[in-house]
Order: sequence, then structure tokens, then C-alpha cells
Amino acid sequence: MVTEQEVEAIGRTLADPQQPLQARFRALFTLRGLGGPGAIAWISRAFGDDSALLKHELAYCLGQMQDPRAIPVLLDVLRDTRQEPMVRHEAGEALGAIGNPDVLEVLKQYSSDPVIEVAETCQLAVRRLEWLQQHGGQPAAAGPYLSVDPAPPAEERDVGRLREVLLDEARPLFDRYRAMFALRDAGGEEAALALAEGLQCGSALFRHEIGYVLGQLQHEAAVPQLTATLAQRAENPMVRHECAEALGAIARPACLAALRAHAADPERVVRESCEVALDMYEYETGSAFQYADGLEQLRATPS
Repeated sequence: MVTEQEVEAIGRTLADPQQPLQARFRALFTLRGLGGPGAIAWISRAFGDDSALLKHELAYCLGQMQDPRAIPVLLDVLRDTRQEPMVRHEAGEALGAIGNPDVLEVLKQYSSDPVIEVAETCQLAVRRLEWLQQHGGQPAAAGPYLSVDPAPPAEERDVGRLREVLLDEARPLFDRYRAMFALRDAGGEEAALALAEGLQCGSALFRHEIGYVLGQLQHEAAVPQLTATLAQRAENPMVRHECAEALGAIARPACLAALRAHAADPERVVRESCEVALDMYEYETGSAFQYADGLEQLRATPS
């Protein structure tokens, strides 16, 4: 049983800008796992931080928790043009992930936002909510991953045909996302290489999602492409950030070298992503039971 005091202690770690970013991330993912109004309140409070990376992850976690009590703060973040595009985008995606049709009109409104990443995200979220309505409100059958995705995986299983859809820029973005998640669920080297080709095409939003999915897949065949994209200074920081985190999750020696090479990158979100990814690398190659160890750490600390 988790006490309110323990939730508060973990929340204070998340909200404290003096804490190392890795500790704040682990606190965030601990709160995501715990859920409930206290966890949502502490996550929501941290949107006043100056780290776009942290705020992006706050919105991501609120979406994955699928608790409608998070809708008001996510709407506030989506509407706040002072927030960085990657933060507003993630708030839009989170509203789609929660799956409540009450937000459809707001998402339609922001589907023409002047910030393209926000507009495309809201268009996808609208399509996801409409898809849910067409399927009786039931999400797609659970696959090998526990994430709530911005689009259900395509029913097609042939990797070659899925690759064609993924890379076809004339197709609707929602269909390409469906192919992306079907390739992730298929797994294996051929699927990983097909996904990695997606780092060379589409919008920044599309490429950033490719990076995220390759991190879930954790296949080392994609390491050269992820490393090359991380190294491209001209690439959108949102894309480079997902590539860094994917390398941390794949956790092979070549990944470590790439992350260390960009640990002092001039772009803050890339630099911080490498910092978090190096912590993830340590977890993936170590013996710790779980990454979201905020409760474990708290209970191990003498009071």
C-alpha cells in the first residue's frame, strides 16, 4: 500500500529543479505507475518547469495513465502558446490517448494550429477518437507493448506491404502511423530496418514517432540510423531527442558512444535526452528490477 506521504515525497522529487534530471524522470514514471489524483496533481504542478523535455514527458505520462482527471491540465497546456511545440504536441497526443470524446471539438480546433507538429498531432488524435467511436469505444487489442498509441496497428501483417504504406508520403498520416505500429508489433530485423528508413522521410512529427517506436522495439539493427539522425544538427530537436532515448533503450556499446558524444550538445533538449538515455542505458545493462524506482528508493532511505 502506498501512502499519501510517499506520493508527496516522490512528487517533491519530480517538482524540484535542483534534483538531477534522471531522478526526476524516475520519480515521474513512478507516479505514472501509482496513478490516482495525488499523482496527477504532482505531475500537473511540474508544467511550470523550464525543461521542455521534462514537460513533454509529463504530458506523455498523463496520456498513458488514461485518467480523465488529467484532461483539464492537458487542455491548458495545448492552448498555451508559450509552451514549447514539443510540449503542446504531447498534450494533444495525451488527450487522444485518454480517449474521451468530449475533447473532440478542441482537438479539431487545434488541427489547424500554425505550429505544424501541434496541428498534425491533433489531426491524429481526432482520427484515433473517431476510430474508437467506430469500434464501440474499445481500443485495439493489446499487442506486445503496453503503451497507448496514437493510432491502432494496421491489420496487415506482411512487412513489405507495411513498409510501402509507412514510406508513402501520399498516404494519410494516420494510415502511415498504423503501419508503423504494426511493424513495431511484428518485430525482427526486417521490421526494424523498414522503420529506420522512416527517419529519412515525412514530417518532423512522423520522424520523431519513428524514433520512439524504435526505442520500444529495441533492435540493434536500427542503431546506425538512430546514431546518424542524432548527429544531424540540422534535424528537428524533437526527432533527435527521440533518437537519443531510443539508443538508451537499445543499450548496446555503440549506443553508449553515440550518447556520450552528444552529452554536451548545444541543443538543450538533445543534451538532456542524452543524460536521461545514459541513465536508461545503465538500467537496461544493470540488475535493477525496474526503471521507475522512486518508491523503492524512498523506502530504502532511512527516515
